[in-house]
Amino acid sequence: MSDILVETKPARRDISGAVADAIGRRIVIGEFPPGALLPTELELCAALGVSRPALREGFRMLAAKGMILSRRKRGAMVQPRTLWNMLDAAVLAWHLDEEPNAAYIDGLFEARMVVEPAAAAMAARRAAPGDIEVITAAFADMSRAQREAAGESDGTSQTVSADLRFHEAILAACGNHFFASFGALIGSSLIASFRLNWRTHASEPGLSLGQHEAVLAAIRDGDAARAASCMRALLASAARDARQALIASRCAPKPGQPPGQPPG
Repeated sequence: MSDILVETKPARRDISGAVADAIGRRIVIGEFPPGALLPTELELCAALGVSRPALREGFRMLAAKGMILSRRKRGAMVQPRTLWNMLDAAVLAWHLDEEPNAAYIDGLFEARMVVEPAAAAMAARRAAPGDIEVITAAFADMSRAQREAAGESDGTSQTVSADLRFHEAILAACGNHFFASFGALIGSSLIASFRLNWRTHASEPGLSLGQHEAVLAAIRDGDAARAASCMRALLASAARDARQALIASRCAPKPGQPPGQPPG
């Protein structure tokens, strides 16, 4: 009996996670807008091909993210966006399934601009030698990935991964565990920015790399004010590139559309 339980519990969690994923994505794109009641349990079980216990566990996952409120005999209602946990990795990922828009890009970078300069300053004051080594290694990986990705679309994921490790290493060097919660936010920002830049070639890898190196140097020197200033410059440049890339992507012809014809 215990062997059966060990095997079935992960499977049930996987099914419930798939339920939360399917419904969460539809909430994010507005198919189930804030204030709307979700379909009944019977309807959702039939549509998703899952049991009622799996569906209810999926509901609990979404409720924990602040996305729905489930009440007995009244059904599950979509909560206002202001109640959603936007730092949750899944919620951020569901937003990234859609084409990034200006409001989303601005929101990501505004949040980063509040957190990361302070984190860089704190890292400059608190980072241990081991922390510096991790940040330095991430920067080296960024440099290597950008060289390897030059002219190759399939190398960009390695660049994003190395860039994310660089920023996460700075958060870790703060010595404040709450800062780790912002890792998913930074990851989503990087993915959205690089996704736009892949199509429009708006990014400037050399400039970005130099700005990251300046942040690293300031942290290594223990200069908190310079670390914060360099991080602000890095983020301002990245946000500007992302906005320009967004404009360019909207103006670019769609697949099969004749050049010069305005996009539909």
